[in-house]
Parts: sequence; C-alpha cells; structure tokens
Amino acid sequence: MLTPVKKTTPRRKQTRAVMSVEDIYQRIQLGILERRLLPGAKLAEERLAEVTGVSRTKIRQVLARLAHEQIITLIPNRGAYVAQPTVEEACEMFEARRLLEPPLVAKLCSQATPEDVAVLRQHLAEEKEARDQDDLRRIIRLSGVFHIHLVDMVAGGFLARAIRELTSLTCLIITLYDSPTAAACPQNEHADLVDLIEAGDAAGAERLMREHLIHIERSLNLNGGQALEPDFEEIFKV
Repeated sequence: MLTPVKKTTPRRKQTRAVMSVEDIYQRIQLGILERRLLPGAKLAEERLAEVTGVSRTKIRQVLARLAHEQIITLIPNRGAYVAQPTVEEACEMFEARRLLEPPLVAKLCSQATPEDVAVLRQHLAEEKEARDQDDLRRIIRLSGVFHIHLVDMVAGGFLARAIRELTSLTCLIITLYDSPTAAACPQNEHADLVDLIEAGDAAGAERLMREHLIHIERSLNLNGGQALEPDFEEIFKV
C-alpha cells in the first residue's frame, strides 16, 4: 500500500519593499542625526542592498552623493565609512555656520508669516516633549531639524543644501566630541529665537543665532566616540 504523499504548502519567499535612492539617502542622513550611524561606522554595499531591496549600483550612487557632501568617506579597497571630522574640521564647519545662519535668520524676521511662526512653535513643542521623555536621539534630530526649518523658510537651492549638509556634519561632530548627556542645543535658545523672529527683531535674532552656534561649539571636547555596528534593519525598516 502506497503511503499518501503529504502535500506541503510552498513557502512564500519573503519580499522586502524596494526603497528609492532618495529614500535611502534620507534614511542615512536621519541615521546620522539620530546617532544610529556613528562616526567611523562602515556602510557595506552588500548589506545596504540587502536591507533596502535595491541594487548595489544604486547604493553606490547614494554613497557617492554622501561622499561628495563629506558626510561619508570612501576608502579604496575598503569601502564607505561615516566621516570622522577632526577638531580642525569641526571648527571650520562652525565658522561656516556662523557666516551663513545669522544673516539668514535676520532676513527671516522680515519675511516670516504667522504660518511660519506656528510651524516653529509646533516644533518647539516636539522638542520639549523629546526632552521631557529624555529621548536623546529625538532631541538631537529635532535640534538639527529646527535649523533646517529656519533656512527652508527663507532660502532654497544652494543655501538650503549647504545648511542641511553642515547640520549632518555638525551631528557627527557632536557625536565625536560632545559629552553623551549634552542637549545638542541649549534648551531655551530655540524658543528665544522664535520669539525674536515673531517680534521682527532682526538684530536680536542675528546676534542670538551667532551666540547659539558658539555655545554649541564650546561644548566640544576631545573625547572621541567609538564606532559601533549599525542596526541597518532598524534604520531602513518600512
């Protein structure tokens, strides 16, 4: 007597949603802002292709863009690594921000609409919530996004891209040289800036932004960070 053949249900191959090149670029930027990707972390092409569902060719496009912006470093025959800015480079980046951001926030004082101010107030509420919850990753990300909001409200094109790149690089600097418990940006200064913008006080806002950036820079120390293995599944989960 023949034993009946047991029918088995074919195992479905688990598929992963394919991400766009821009999505991957933004996720890496966000991973840096949230300290999920630390300075010196390796960005292996094969692993990135696996977790994002795209070809290694597209991963190379993203890495080339990030390398052009100096957010990552490409080392021949070794691969891509999140950049590790030196102290000297950190000082140069803050100098660039002091040249760019104070005049822009002064310009915003004469152009900000009630809707702009409402967006900034909502952002301050999110920052406060993150601080109340002691969510360091969210605090750091929101601190950087605040500066991007300001620039996006008054400038576009090259200036907006430059500030975004400098913000990501500043996060790397903070990760390397700031104390682990630092608040990224002094807690009250964002709120004071919004008050000055709403009041149309260009001179006051320009002065405070310059002081604000100086305060962040002065929090730097020489205690470098340690590169950890990134959780790519968490960074690129859909």
